[in-house]
Amino acid sequence: MRTTYLVCYDIADDKRLRRAFKTCRNFGEHLQYSVFECDLNPMEKVQLETALGQVINQDEDQVLFVSLGPAEGRGDRVITAIGLPYTKMDAPCYVF
Repeated sequence: MRTTYLVCYDIADDKRLRRAFKTCRNFGEHLQYSVFECDLNPMEKVQLETALGQVINQDEDQVLFVSLGPAEGRGDRVITAIGLPYTKMDAPCYVF
């Protein structure tokens, strides 16, 4: 069974931030800066957690996995925004 997760990260170092972005990009859809939506089975979740665990500094960085429930049968995804409207991000994240 696949579960949908919001994967959100706060990375203190630019190099680690780029590596975290590239890692998450392989597992889900980029929604906003450091936020991805990932439909993962249990093995994929472990793989993503392991990969990110090797990228981040455990004392400085944070990665959150927010379960949104089963990927199947949830209905359409609805994203609303306050302020600037939500737009799908197809462009890569650039950190200077």
